[in-house]
Amino acid sequence: MYITFSEDDLYRANTADLVTYLESRGEHVKKVGSTYQYIYTDGGGTHDSVTIYGGKWYDHKNQRGGYAVKFLQEFLGFSFQDSVTELLGGHCDAPTIRSALQEPPKPVVKPFELPEANSDMRRVFAYLTKQRFIASDVISFFAHHRKMYEDKKYHNVVFVGTDENGTPKQASVRSTLSFGDVFRITVANSDTKYSFSHFGKSGRLFVFEAPIDMLSFITLYHQNWQTHSYIAMNGVYENAVLEALKCHSNLNEVVLCTDNDVGGIDAADRLRDILRENGYANIFRIIPRNKDFNEDLKELHELTPIPAVPHLRKELFLENVSLLEFTSINLGRAADSLSVALSRNRYTDISNIALSASAEILAKVNEKSADDMFENLQRRLWKGYRAYTDRGKMFSKMDTLKKSHFEAVKNLRNYPATKEQMKDIAKSLYDLADSALKCSTEQKMSDQQEQGETPQQAVEIKMSI
Repeated sequence: MYITFSEDDLYRANTADLVTYLESRGEHVKKVGSTYQYIYTDGGGTHDSVTIYGGKWYDHKNQRGGYAVKFLQEFLGFSFQDSVTELLGGHCDAPTIRSALQEPPKPVVKPFELPEANSDMRRVFAYLTKQRFIASDVISFFAHHRKMYEDKKYHNVVFVGTDENGTPKQASVRSTLSFGDVFRITVANSDTKYSFSHFGKSGRLFVFEAPIDMLSFITLYHQNWQTHSYIAMNGVYENAVLEALKCHSNLNEVVLCTDNDVGGIDAADRLRDILRENGYANIFRIIPRNKDFNEDLKELHELTPIPAVPHLRKELFLENVSLLEFTSINLGRAADSLSVALSRNRYTDISNIALSASAEILAKVNEKSADDMFENLQRRLWKGYRAYTDRGKMFSKMDTLKKSHFEAVKNLRNYPATKEQMKDIAKSLYDLADSALKCSTEQKMSDQQEQGETPQQAVEIKMSI
């Protein structure tokens, strides 16, 4: 029987804790920074392209998203009625609900299937050469190896990802129109372990966000390009990169070629960390002069390129770190000094006092100068900052700062202590300095947004001072 849900029912269902619900069902959910990845398996393989953040989800592979009710419909095969009732646990304002929870129907999984190919690829060839300035022999190479073609129905360009046996496993489609909204989509049931790529005999793998970026880079750095390996991630996800490294033992160097904008900079940092966690140490980055390598190509053909977009948050944090200066600290009074600075929201003072106190303590533990220890800690803050994990609004960062302050002050009350305890005290002070720097950065970001400055303007102002 059809159920008419109240607006309150629908609101509660859509804002249900999706991660907790999925875990209760035994679904595979993996925490990544401040977000979660939903990992599922279908006829096309195992996928991790779905990000869950708060009450929202987004499928990067198929470029769609929404809230909890739609998630149950899309991935678990529930009807709209059953999705709402399931998320409400059977408790809703509607006069009629299903009498018992039923097993969700199994979703119908269609096999991965490439779009039908056109008899030629004239439109795609014209688009890539005349609008994107890709070298014609590069296009011909990938077309000859059946990794690129024109689809019959819409004349879009199709980029094909194959497995180690050359079998198509993944495909992405991009419109070739020169006007209107750009159309990009990953073909349904693509296996995200594979993507548009080329593998040569050298040990170097170049990694890109999208196929056009990859083709543009090859055009720019054309000489002996086939000896190297290249892969486009169709976004910023690591599955295909890790699979490529696993299946090609000759690869021993990874060059990240993500965009020169906020998303690309974060992606490079995130991928570098993931690769290191998986045992890959030789990781480098080539940064395009403009937003991406196709914009660099356009500039060579005397067109106005889309410029690079500075990562304002990262720039401001690193600037804050560089401004820190060591000050000799009376450790017996450090707790009181930190409390006064916190009460006045003087974030830079908190960072200076906390980091200087941490350096003083580590100097005693390691029998080195406090100045040297301060420089080491400052360098650690610089190298360790990851903007992609620095999420949340000011109130949440203030909450973290207060917790870090409480822990550091509590530890300072126990000073002097054993060497091991002194290391713990120094660590809590370092964490406090880090938290204060993030609050300072967030405050500066907010101030500049209120003044109506763009990221580019903010960096230009900073550079001119």
